[in-house]
Parts: sequence; structure tokens; C-alpha cells
Amino acid sequence: MRAAVLFKIGGEALEVRDDVSVVGPGPGEVRIRVRATGVCHSDLSAMTGVLRQPAPFVPGHEGAGDVVAVGEGVTRVAVGDRVIVCWNPSCGECSFCRGGQGNLCVNIFVGMMFEPHFRIDGAEVYGFAGNGTFAEEMVVPWQCAVKVPDDVPYEIAALIGCGVTTGVGAVFNTAQVQPGSSVAVIGAGGVGISVIQGARIAGAAEIVAIDPVESKHKAALSFGATRAVKPEEVNAAKAEVTGGAGFDYVFEVVGQSALVKQAYGLARRGGTVTVVGAGKNKDRVEFDMFQLFSENKKILGSYYGGADPRREYDRMIALWRAGRLDLESMITARLKLDEVNQALDLMRTGEAIRTIIEV
Repeated sequence: MRAAVLFKIGGEALEVRDDVSVVGPGPGEVRIRVRATGVCHSDLSAMTGVLRQPAPFVPGHEGAGDVVAVGEGVTRVAVGDRVIVCWNPSCGECSFCRGGQGNLCVNIFVGMMFEPHFRIDGAEVYGFAGNGTFAEEMVVPWQCAVKVPDDVPYEIAALIGCGVTTGVGAVFNTAQVQPGSSVAVIGAGGVGISVIQGARIAGAAEIVAIDPVESKHKAALSFGATRAVKPEEVNAAKAEVTGGAGFDYVFEVVGQSALVKQAYGLARRGGTVTVVGAGKNKDRVEFDMFQLFSENKKILGSYYGGADPRREYDRMIALWRAGRLDLESMITARLKLDEVNQALDLMRTGEAIRTIIEV
């Protein structure tokens, strides 16, 4: 089958191969024919080494498709089911899962990450985060295959699998944005747009998108931002929107320590800073102790939407059905070629993979 493969961390290009095989499914696993996949910035971070990932590997963790085979003991999904790929599934038994924080469960994730299900000439090839949606088929634990109704388009389901759930969930579950509040969002990519949509749905009065790429400003405004500015314009926007006091909620959706510091400075005294972006483990953020004490600001991490992914998928689908969450407009075939390189060839030549979505 076809798949896009990165053979060396830091490599400049994905190699689209047509001689990739997939192993399984074994007991407790399912085989999925991928119908749509997203291109998430985390894929690029794994390719460049920002996020740890064994190589060679097939990128992609934001996908949807059909179950084509199930292994022994699998009863919750069946051949023919349409599913979202959940890249970090919950086990349902640990304290995190029982407490409604299935996103923090790693009981399945750690094992699947180091289980290579792809082969090239007999050599093992991993899937990013144990997935690998840049392939026509993939094998994952059954908990990764979350069944959705047949009328949910594959492209919509793929978006929900990561970027949308991460962004909207950060608003609802982690920050718990209140109606009438002011919000600033640093980074207007796919996840940032999802944060903006979540803030709009939550009833925020002012939503300021901050991004150095001016072409993203129009998109941010169309999804609910009340204004969009470049980083050098943010202090003026803060003064105009908040009278200089600072925003009630600030979201960092890039994953850089300097931007977390900027987010902290943009938040009002007693405000909330939510870190959504995934950055390097050696990229440190420093605050002085008196600042943390006296300004009474909350700094929150938000991992995969801050709640159980299965519950969040249902909520995202309900909001999409109600017309509150615009996912159709987020689907695009315009790729950042300097970031995802020859994954574009996979979209052009692979009939099974219907679209690649920029995030």
C-alpha cells in the first residue's frame, strides 16, 4: 500500500512509498482503512525532533476511516464501522479515566507508541504516536477506533480527532471561558482557529487573534475573532479592548516559552493563561515568585482538550450538527509545502485518502 515515511528525524522530506505493508490486527487491535487525514503541527514537530518519536515512522495522528478487520477479543467495534482515530485513547479503568480525565490516561498510549505496525522490505516502521494516518491502512488498539454515525463525513471526523477537540476543549474544559469575557489567542493555525470558535460558542465578548502571518487574520475573523493583529500590534489591541488591564483569558497555541511569557503579560491580574501548544521539553519558562504570588494569575496546561476524548467527540459532533461549530470551512487542500513536503503527493495519488487538512 501507499504511505508517507520519514526515515530520519530532521529529514527534509517525506518519502511516499507504495511498498509499505501493515501488520495485524492482533488480539485487541483493529485495522482501519484511512479515508481522510489531517496534517497537524505535531506531525512536523515529530519530524524535526521537537517531539520524541522513534524512526523511521509514518506521520499522522488525526484521521478517520472504516474498520476493515478486527483482532481476537474485539467487540466494541466491527468491520464496516466508520471511526475517528483517537491518538491517545483512554483505558476506562485507571483513576484518570474514572475521574473524567481520560485524556491524561497513558496506559494504552505508551505501549502503542513503541509497537511498529508497518513494514518496508521486512524492516520495522513506526507510526507517529502509535498511529500513522499518512497511510492507506493502519493498525491500532481497538480503543483508538471511536465509532461515529455514518452521516458524519470523513473529513469532519478527522478534524475532530485532534485539532478541534484540542482547541475547543481547552476553552470549555480547561479555561472554562465565561460569557462576556475577553480572550486573546496566540497562534491562528487550525488549533488556534478551534480555540477561537470555542470562545465564540462560549459567549466571549472580545476575541483577539494574534499571528504574524497576515493571511491568517481573515480566516480568524471569519471564525469568530473580533479583531486580528500581528504580535507587534498586540499591546495596542490590549489597550483598546481591555483599557490596558489585560485579557480575562489568554491561550498560547504555538508551544514556545517566549509566547507563554507573552501570554502571561497579556492576561489581567487574576486572569487565566492556558498553554495548548506542544513545545520542546528543554524550552524553559521562568517567572519570579513575587510575580506569581501577587498577580494571582492561573497558568494551566491543556492536553488533548482537557477531558475524556470519547465524550468530547460526541460534543463536537453535536455542536457541528447544530451549526454552532463550523468545520466545513476548516477543510482545505492548501498545504504549507515547506512543512509537510511530499505528503502532498499522497493526497494527489492516493484515492483512499480523500483530503489532507492544514492545521
